[in-house]
Amino acid sequence: MNPAIYIAIFLPLWLMIITQQGRKKKMLATLIKKRREKKESAEMQELAKRFIEKECLIYLYDGNQITGVIKEITDSAALVEKKGVLEAVNLDFVTRIREYPKDKNGKKKSVVLD
Repeated sequence: MNPAIYIAIFLPLWLMIITQQGRKKKMLATLIKKRREKKESAEMQELAKRFIEKECLIYLYDGNQITGVIKEITDSAALVEKKGVLEAVNLDFVTRIREYPKDKNGKKKSVVLD
């Protein structure tokens, strides 16, 4: 096949991917700045303190989620124990925290659909 066809097809796709990543970073920076100005991070800290020593699902802005036991809440971070390893999560990036769902027998659900 002609290399010009490859360039005509893949160059626009590549440019779209690069610009999309830049927009995502800019959007995250704007959201965090607004959250700090409105003092929403203090509210998130207070809400997160309710989940200390509970196994939780923590949802982040970028679509990732963390599963673990919240051990401690500090000024702008949460310490989460995940499989015996401590992990610090910046509360500015957290969109949602919820307790790990259990079925009617009290067992953890194997599949969580949101």
